[in-house]
Amino acid sequence: MIHLSVALGRFFEALFYAILRVAGGIAVSVIGIALLGGAAFLVARLLLARGRR
Repeated sequence: MIHLSVALGRFFEALFYAILRVAGGIAVSVIGIALLGGAAFLVARLLLARGRR
């Protein structure tokens, strides 16, 4: 009975860490895309402002 409890505990621990790893990867990619979009927006704004002069 103790072996089943340990196996279930390890399974849920592995499942928890797998979910956290996927969620962390998604969060990092979303933040990276947002930063790249903001940088592209600023560069485009600077280039457009330079062209109007």
